[in-house]
Amino acid sequence: MRQLTWEQFDEAVYRIATMYEGRAFNGIYGFPRGGLCLAVALSHRLGLPLLPELEPDCLVVDDVYETGVTLSQALPCVGSECVVWISKAAPTWWRAVEVVETSDWIVFPWENPAQAQADEEAYRAARE
Repeated sequence: MRQLTWEQFDEAVYRIATMYEGRAFNGIYGFPRGGLCLAVALSHRLGLPLLPELEPDCLVVDDVYETGVTLSQALPCVGSECVVWISKAAPTWWRAVEVVETSDWIVFPWENPAQAQADEEAYRAARE
């Protein structure tokens, strides 16, 4: 398991904000759960509203790209851009702050490290 820190979170927010400064978006949408933390921080940083649902011309964020099941929901949103903090695949239509070549479970700073093993087991079982 790889545990990320709040300092790394702040750096990821800074890097995403830098990627998209000056872009005209209607707002920011973050996929629940992990994308919401990034979306709130970026909403404040970029001065854009936090959106309750996906819509065209928005910035879509998530914590991790693993299989693409979640992030691909944003594909029909014309004019939107997608970015993740950690990508476990080389980005094609989305962007990433960090690309990793590992199947290690990522524990984000807002998650309970003691619960991480059970979270990983539930995630893997749901995808079998």
